[in-house]
Formats: sequence, C-alpha cells, structure tokens
Amino acid sequence: MAFSRRFPRDVKGSPYPTWEEVYLSEEEESRLEKEHHALTLDLMKECLDDAKRLLAEREFADDQESVIAVATALFNQRARHAVFVKEEAVKEKFDKAYRKP
Repeated sequence: MAFSRRFPRDVKGSPYPTWEEVYLSEEEESRLEKEHHALTLDLMKECLDDAKRLLAEREFADDQESVIAVATALFNQRARHAVFVKEEAVKEKFDKAYRKP
C-alpha cells in the first residue's frame, strides 16, 4: 500500500479547506526505502556502539540483553526520521501541485 497523507487546501470563497490526499507512487516509496535501508543498518550499528559506551560510562552491566535494550530504545527514537522523510516527500508533492510559488 502506498504511503499517503492528507493536506488542507484553501478554496476561494469558502472558509473551509478541501482535504487533498497525496500519495507516493510505489517507485517513489521504494526509492526512499532503498536510500534509507543502508542508513538504517548503519544506524543500528551506531546505536549498539552507543549503548555499549553508555552502559560502560555509567558502570551498568553491559551484558548482551542490556546492550540490546538500550540500543533498541536509541534506534526507535532515531529511526522515526524514516517516516519523517516520507512525510516530507508527500508534502513536497502537495506543495508542487497546489501551492503557488
């Protein structure tokens, strides 16, 4: 299913906006996902390294379970950026289609 988002578009003479649904094509979404796949893997590796470092700095147990728990929390926070990228792409399409430059 293609990524989509709804945006309000002003309508002349009406105080109410019209809501426009903007979709990324499968090709656009696939391209964005491929661009971020390698970045996601690198991000997880970075989160694992950061988790190990944080646990060592705070003198917490740095067993595998603790490292994975901290790395997962870091990753979840940082990975939200992937959704943000898609949202920005559909916003850009909306602006090109409906906004005056």
